[in-house]
This record gives sequence, C-alpha cells and structure tokens, in this order.
Amino acid sequence: MGKKSADQAKDWMHSRGWKPQHFQSETWSALSKGEHGLVNAPTGSGKTYSLLLPALFDAAANPKSGVRIMWITPIRALAKEIELAAKRVIESSDLNLEIGIRTGDTSQKERNNQRKRMPEVLITTPESLHLMLASKEGSKNLKHLQLIVADEWHELMGTKRGVLWELALSRIVSIAQNCLVWGISATIGNLEEAMKVLLGAGRADSGVFVRADIVKKIEVVSILPQEEDRLPWAGHLGTKLVDHVSSIIDVSESTLIFTNTRAQCEV
Repeated sequence: MGKKSADQAKDWMHSRGWKPQHFQSETWSALSKGEHGLVNAPTGSGKTYSLLLPALFDAAANPKSGVRIMWITPIRALAKEIELAAKRVIESSDLNLEIGIRTGDTSQKERNNQRKRMPEVLITTPESLHLMLASKEGSKNLKHLQLIVADEWHELMGTKRGVLWELALSRIVSIAQNCLVWGISATIGNLEEAMKVLLGAGRADSGVFVRADIVKKIEVVSILPQEEDRLPWAGHLGTKLVDHVSSIIDVSESTLIFTNTRAQCEV
C-alpha cells in the first residue's frame, strides 16, 4: 500500500465531513511503508477505518484474484458491523470490490458461491479460517492477500482461538509473503507481549504500536425495570425494556448497550 491509498483515505473522510484522528493518520503512514503493527484505541474512535480505508483503495487500484483483505473477528456479531463499514466506502467511492462473510452463520448457498469465486474482502472467524486453509482451493485463494487483521485481539490472545490464529498465520505468510499483519484492540494492556504473539517470529521486532491519545467523556446509565417480574433477566424481562432503550438511542448520537445474550442484542 502506497502513499496514494493513504491520501485517498484522507480525502474520503473529508468528503464525509470527518476529520481523521491522529492515530488513523499514523496507521495509514505505517501501512504505506509496509509495516506490521497493533492499533490500540478506544471503542467508537474509528479503529476499523484506520486499517480498512487505505487497504480498500489499494485493492481496488490493483485488482487480482482471490482474497485481498481478510478481517478476523472472534465475535460473529461484529462481522456485520465490519461489512457495513466496508460497504459504506465501496459504494460511496464506486470501488469494484466484493465483500463476503464466512462464519458459522453463513448459509450453504453463500459458501458454495464463495467456493466458485472468493470476495476481495473476507470477514471470518479463526475457526472458519482454518476450514478454508484446509480446503483444496485455500492456498490459491490467499496468494494475493495484502492485509490480514485480527480484530478484538484481547479476546483471542492467550486462548485456544489465539493459538488457531498463530497456526493459521504461519501458513498464510508462507502463501502470501508480502501480506501485512495487524491487530486491533481497545482494552489490551501488555502491548509488547501482545505484539509478539500477534505477529509471530520474524515480524514482531519490526512491528509498530499505534496508540490513540483520546480522552472520552463516558456516561454509564443503568436501565432497570419499573416493576419486578418473576421472569429471569436471561428471558423475556430484558425484551420488556426495548421501548425504554429505544427512546435513549433516539436522542443520543451514539450509544453502547450491554446485554446478557446475543439474542437480546439482536432484538
């Protein structure tokens, strides 16, 4: 990825009326120099675009077959959010790129379509990545990979899924030797150790840390039912508060909501 892609990323943000954060510009500069690294920034600050924007413009300018950008997420619910962020750029800039999601929720029809033609941007999980690497077309589909990102790295590091990442990465970098490796985390603290595990042997010493210097004003509001109910929080009681939560969303610019289960989150 060259300087042109970074300039296009900056122009795109300006076209939306947004001003690039300092850590985003720093990440774009590192990508243009061909560096690996780890982005540490608060939730909602634009971590996704710090890596996704220049990669999309570069992939569109240098069309090749197979996956060009691979985004690894440990949380399937985040896959849709990453897809929407990428589509916003692709559609507004008229880029000739296709986005695909490969998780346990992906339909068999979509899986069959991906076997015939892989999208340029693939959002997947560590488990689905291993299944893809074990397939007959795995090596062929990844030979032009330019960027692989481990999102929510704190969720993967030190777990069995983190080991899956390490094994997969050792295979991927042997297929796509020029692929850049990056991680994203909002809460990780032991940055040096996290970098070593993320990048693996041969790349950790040359990796760069990009940390956001953002002080956010946070207001935490607990929403409680107005009357007690016999039903447990894990069940219908949570959904009774949907109207109350919706009214808060309507009057807020951005809202981060915590719920007990994924099903409640989707509701």
